[in-house]
Amino acid sequence: MGTNADLLKRYEAVLPGFVKPLYAEPISIDRGEGGYIWDLEGDRYLDFFGGVLTTMIGHSNPEVVAAVQAQAAKVMHTSTLYLCEPMIELAEEIAAASGIPDARVFFTTSGSEANDTAILLATSFRKSNQVLAMRNSYHGRSFTAQAITSHSSWSSTSLSGLSVNFVQGAYRLRSPFRSMDDAEFTEACVDDLQQVIDMMTAGDVACLIAEPIQGVGGFATPPDGFFGSLQKVLSNHGILFVSDEVQTGWGRTGEHFWGYQAHDIIPDILTFAKGVGNGITLAGIVARAEITDTITAHSFSTFGGNPLSASAGLATLRYVKANDLQGNALAMGRRLVAGLQPAVDRTEWIAELRGKGLMQAIEMVQPGTTEPDPGRAGAVLEGCKDRGLLVGKGGLYGNVIRITPMLDVSADEIDEGIAALVGTIDSIH
Repeated sequence: MGTNADLLKRYEAVLPGFVKPLYAEPISIDRGEGGYIWDLEGDRYLDFFGGVLTTMIGHSNPEVVAAVQAQAAKVMHTSTLYLCEPMIELAEEIAAASGIPDARVFFTTSGSEANDTAILLATSFRKSNQVLAMRNSYHGRSFTAQAITSHSSWSSTSLSGLSVNFVQGAYRLRSPFRSMDDAEFTEACVDDLQQVIDMMTAGDVACLIAEPIQGVGGFATPPDGFFGSLQKVLSNHGILFVSDEVQTGWGRTGEHFWGYQAHDIIPDILTFAKGVGNGITLAGIVARAEITDTITAHSFSTFGGNPLSASAGLATLRYVKANDLQGNALAMGRRLVAGLQPAVDRTEWIAELRGKGLMQAIEMVQPGTTEPDPGRAGAVLEGCKDRGLLVGKGGLYGNVIRITPMLDVSADEIDEGIAALVGTIDSIH
């Protein structure tokens, strides 16, 4: 069977250098059950990262496994050229849940491809290559998604056919508006948006794309109503709003099913990915028919919405709804915050605990300053692993710990995770 060290040698020998595993001593994931995984060496870990928010309702969820097995025994692939009942059924359910009127759904294989498709639609609909995105944003690895990513550590190229400008928002800690209250901060960002449109564009901008909570950016969370205030400016210019729900969708924030619903706004286009397949490749976009109908050339997706993915998506979405996992995310998120807040408050090198529901982050700084401290973030990441807990890391400077339990996480698992996190924090000086 081998060891983690053996597998790492093979990993480094065959994968490109820009792909790197977490941890000083990377671990394998051999199998999983519920909220736990086991590596090749038999060590067990509580998973509070879920393959970057992707395994959403537990490893080897019986209902998802059964749906995939049943579909695999029938047919595994068709493509959008054929009438695939699971794909159509899933599209119907997602369209109904999206909140977008006269919605059309197009499935892709990743969040990057979904965001790429959203930009294709918006620029085609508006007949403009001008796009607005948020500072500290991340929208994926594809060529188009890289152009709208404002995150130097994840930006592979500056080449693009798009004209992109980045506006202020969400990440208040390092903003020039950091000392303002919610209303003042929102107003300052609205003013910045207006100035960017007036000074840096030709006016006919295609869209603004934004994450309701910035994922790779360290779960930077704007005030409620923030994007609704920006929408007033966008509407004056006919600019579309694209909500990147790759990490905020499916009830993870607890308060709402979609992140955009905290902002008194309905997006023109919504993108989704990650958790809806509970680990199987599944992503896509939802948009008004008048926007999708702007594409008149022949187009299809080979793997988007294939029967296996669609069956997993249906089982996952129905499990989330039937078990009120949005409600569980709200309750367990509050339990998580309550358990972590005392340790955060007494630790001078933690700037803040932020997020919503089961999407929480801790940002590490040099004591008494806002200077990032990636070293301590790395120590927390490693210390949690040593205590049997897997969390993630992010933020512009790699100084943020991301904590994202499964949506069906139990109170006992939350308490186990809190104990590992608090124990790790208290051990670091």
